[in-house]
Amino acid sequence: MVEDDILFDRTGGLGLVLLNRPKALNALTLEMVDVFDRQLLAWAQDCAVRAVVVEGAGERAFAAGGDIQRICEAGWAGDSYTSTFFWDEYILDWRVFHYPKPYVALIDGIAMGGGVGVSVLGSHRVATERTVFAMPETGIGFFPDVGATWFLPRLPGKLGLYLAMTGARLGGADSYYAGIATHYVPSARLVELKAALAAAPLDGKDIEVNHAEVSAVLDRFSENPGPPPVAQIRAAMERCFSETSVEAVLDALEGEGGEWAEKTRNAMLAKAPISLKVAFEQYRRGGTLDFDAALALEYRMSQAFMRGHDFFEGVRALILDKDNRPAWRPGALSEVTADVVAGYFSPADEELAFDNNPVRRFAET
Repeated sequence: MVEDDILFDRTGGLGLVLLNRPKALNALTLEMVDVFDRQLLAWAQDCAVRAVVVEGAGERAFAAGGDIQRICEAGWAGDSYTSTFFWDEYILDWRVFHYPKPYVALIDGIAMGGGVGVSVLGSHRVATERTVFAMPETGIGFFPDVGATWFLPRLPGKLGLYLAMTGARLGGADSYYAGIATHYVPSARLVELKAALAAAPLDGKDIEVNHAEVSAVLDRFSENPGPPPVAQIRAAMERCFSETSVEAVLDALEGEGGEWAEKTRNAMLAKAPISLKVAFEQYRRGGTLDFDAALALEYRMSQAFMRGHDFFEGVRALILDKDNRPAWRPGALSEVTADVVAGYFSPADEELAFDNNPVRRFAET
């Protein structure tokens, strides 16, 4: 890891985290994940740190995912990085979700993939006019992870399934409307907001007081983001995405007609057939699971995808070679049987387990 890829600081009772790879849109490497997790654990045990604020460097991104090129290279080489990365990333996500102190993510820019796990799972999420939220994984032959099994089914109506199937992007107003963000603050006021959080009368012992104080500060800064564009398509979305299979959703979109339905249908047809059917089943199961069970299931799924073809082909075609011609295997939804889908939820060689220790990488060194 480049030494300054992730930076930590303290001001008042705040622990500050800066994801600092702006040229890479602050995408998370394994080394960043591990250092981040270790720092969160240390701050959780430090009474002088009463809340955590996380942001991304630059003006474009909070964090736009994980280091998928390195994951692909490891997969092609048969390296264990393909298991270690997801294990450690999901442990970090688990820690963010269960963090005992206020965890404030300033989502001022792109939040996708790995960036979603270290923002949307926190207790307080601040959107701005520059926020771009998306779960585009089905487009590269993968599935919505980093806790999406739990949080997508809990978004309003069928919005979560729509996001999983299409990779559609939400701006700041939409993110606030959906509950992805808890507050909306203009980007120009974030420096002032951080100063107000640092000056807040946070208590060294009473965690509930700290959460209430942080919420009060954010409430003072939060503004009305204006009408959410996604609200205009909610009725059609509910009609089409309430169907009981991927094929039925596509048929409903064709029957719906209109520009949005056609665009949405075409977006789905460009995704990996296996990813669409696995993500559809993932969404169905996720609504009945608690967070820990959902994340453990995602580790199983990640390792099944690492054994497959489509993730590596999707990254090659869309990210590395950029020919935009992925050769999915299989290439048709009709070839993705129920048994094939079930295989992606089968137990992994090692099941993800949770405890209050740092990620495995540090535990072993």
